Amino acid sequence: MNATQLTYSKGTISIALVHEALHTAQQRGMDTHAILQTAGIPAELLHSNKARVSILQYGQLWIALADAMNDEFFGMDSHAMRRGSYQLLSKWVYQAEHLKAALQDILNFFNLILDDFSGELNVDGEYAILTIHDKDQVKPMFSYATYLMLIHGLMCWLTGQRIAILNMQLKCAAPQDDADYRVRFCDEIEYACTAHKIYFEAKHLDLKIKQDKKSWKRFLKQTPFNLLVRYKNPHALSHKIRKQLMRLPPSEWLELNELTQHFNMSEATFQRRLKQEGTSYQQLKNEIRRDTAIELLSKTQQSLQEISDQLNFHDPSAFHRAFKKWTGVNPGAYRQYTESS
Repeated sequence: MNATQLTYSKGTISIALVHEALHTAQQRGMDTHAILQTAGIPAELLHSNKARVSILQYGQLWIALADAMNDEFFGMDSHAMRRGSYQLLSKWVYQAEHLKAALQDILNFFNLILDDFSGELNVDGEYAILTIHDKDQVKPMFSYATYLMLIHGLMCWLTGQRIAILNMQLKCAAPQDDADYRVRFCDEIEYACTAHKIYFEAKHLDLKIKQDKKSWKRFLKQTPFNLLVRYKNPHALSHKIRKQLMRLPPSEWLELNELTQHFNMSEATFQRRLKQEGTSYQQLKNEIRRDTAIELLSKTQQSLQEISDQLNFHDPSAFHRAFKKWTGVNPGAYRQYTESS
């Protein structure tokens, strides 16, 4: 098998975030089973706290909920963000000259649309600070993360580059597992703070807007899927390793000592750098295999033997054990759930 025969997944989303997205719809007594079915997410996966869904499935869930609720914000604000709101916003702001003006317009738009919290932009020396003000009670992390995702996704698209978030300080309590948030936003997330503040470098505010009507139409076609994928830091070692791994089939992945030679580093330095980024070489390999397996099981008719071979497991039983460890569900059951959803 050569590298072109295996298309790697863009990533997966924790089932915990599926629960969060469905929360308000469930409270309103809506048919969430039908919504999940529309999104291609097996309802049975909700019972496994380690299960994950593909970026495609979660994006389809966002669309299905927005259609069912006429709300692009999962019903989390007392004023609905009605269908078409984000399209209108993105059309408006790509006409700004630079990011500072666009970001101010983005915040003004959300301040007009939403009732329960508002955003404010300030600059303090070399830092730009997005402060979120609550109207009443503090919301769960999922609400602030969704709000920030809508804003940050636009910022990155408008400038054609990753705007790195340096630090997030939030008033809410830490969720049970915030790994997905750290992957999407940044490693530096603090909870139970006195205010909601998101920091990034102020120099980004001077960046020119690089989009036009043609690229805006492409952006709309890819939304909300493009908002879920982190704009990678090209300088991070983990990003460079992922790119290296995804150029090759798993059977050709280098051993740790070979890879450190490729990057001209000692093993100790290599592992320390990855640890600082919150990961390891084994974890990166596992995540790529896990996410690709989920995609192959849900989107292709390849047999478990074929998937096991493509992901370079010694035999299907090893693939079964690894997949169940990663997701809490064995691969045969995962496919069965997907086919019946």
